Amino acid sequence: MGSMGQAGLRLSESARAASAHESRFRIDAPIAPARTARIVALDDRAAGVAHRLAARRWAGARFYTAVSTETLHRLDGTPVPLDGVIARTDVVVVLATEDRGHRVAAAIGAVCRRRGITTAGVVLGEGYEAGEAVAALRPYARVLLLSADESDAVELLTALRV
Repeated sequence: MGSMGQAGLRLSESARAASAHESRFRIDAPIAPARTARIVALDDRAAGVAHRLAARRWAGARFYTAVSTETLHRLDGTPVPLDGVIARTDVVVVLATEDRGHRVAAAIGAVCRRRGITTAGVVLGEGYEAGEAVAALRPYARVLLLSADESDAVELLTALRV
């Protein structure tokens, strides 16, 4: 039930929220971005998505491709240890389009769980192509998005303040 405004008119919730009286409760400070986000592509098609995502403007995101359960590559091909990538990270987002990287997904999820790092998974394409990747991520990912639309990955990264 909205409150009565001037001359007995009933104000909508939106109008009440915009009023001077309610503005004292508004938080005007911008939402701080995640300090360190790591996005890991598990397969070749996911690596293509990672390259396109990396071309966008992000606050503190770094992008990698999976090589093994212990080694990742930066997008320029430089090898880096998985443990070093995840150290001092706030959120790890795993991208998959097929099952090939399901062991790496499980390894990333296990390390993140031990360290209390938020893990999210984005599985793009048809679900049957990446069923093992989904199963590997399910126990660890707080967010697990299955989509045929690459733009959903952009939306998820934006929502995570990457």
